[in-house]
Amino acid sequence: MSAGRFAPSPTGAQHLGNARTYLLAYWSARKAKAKLVLRIEDVDSPRVKSWASQQAIDDLRWLSLDWDEGPDMGGPHAPYVQTERVQLYRDALQTLIRTDRVFPCTCTRKDIQSAGSAPHFDHEPAVYPGFCAGWKQGDGLPEEGTYCWRFRAGDQSREFHDLVLGYRECVPANALGAFPVTQKNGEPSYQLAVVVDDAAMGVTEVVRGNDLIASTFRQIELYLALGLTVPQFAHVPLVCGTDGRRLAKRHGDTRLSLYRERGVSPMEIIRWAAISAGLIDEHAHIENIESVIEYFDWSKLPDLDTCVDTDAFQ
Repeated sequence: MSAGRFAPSPTGAQHLGNARTYLLAYWSARKAKAKLVLRIEDVDSPRVKSWASQQAIDDLRWLSLDWDEGPDMGGPHAPYVQTERVQLYRDALQTLIRTDRVFPCTCTRKDIQSAGSAPHFDHEPAVYPGFCAGWKQGDGLPEEGTYCWRFRAGDQSREFHDLVLGYRECVPANALGAFPVTQKNGEPSYQLAVVVDDAAMGVTEVVRGNDLIASTFRQIELYLALGLTVPQFAHVPLVCGTDGRRLAKRHGDTRLSLYRERGVSPMEIIRWAAISAGLIDEHAHIENIESVIEYFDWSKLPDLDTCVDTDAFQ
């Protein structure tokens, strides 16, 4: 059975941009009669806020979203909180070590930046210069806590057809370089955890912002290295302020929890999301979240990011 997913990260409050991405994922899955999985992505432990997981669930419920599996209701792929799934990531790491797809790296961010290799993707760090890549099976390991494991990005071209942006291609070794699959404290990276979880939970469609294309190429590398099926991807336009820059505090408070507190109707946000994504026009009559499903089509989405007046939902 096909499946979509919501994967909020409890590093802060969910905002208007998150809401539209969740709604698009919902409409796509429900039109395809696919199940939906809710997973809390909390492996980024230093930035995780204790209150944010439950708030994310409350925000999604307020938006009229529902799901078939998740931390609040259980399901066949439990647990649905990443910090409770760490052994699965460790097992995957051992597979990558055994097949020589990773190496221990003691480099600091400053070491990598000083090498001067520019990134090929916006918002991405400098390409790793390969200082520690000579490590091979049987060599000793650095002192515990001083290294992360990096994946040896391949020099073969990788490609995928994005449901919104169309054909995408890159050579990971050149464009991205070796990338971390663990942190130096031994905890799994976002890239590894997401791949293991989406495969284990049967996710066949991943909907997320168009600023994560580089991550998609990294994850395709991991799917293939672990012998897992690569899902379909849809990278949706970001939501920006009226200045064209990605939503941030400078644009005002767009937290969903604030809208809830102020008594904003979730239908205002649902209708805005559907119109701004090109699914309906301003004259369309929709009564609830389900009314949009019949209009959903990935081909309607614009390529360009969406500008929004954040005062519109006050």
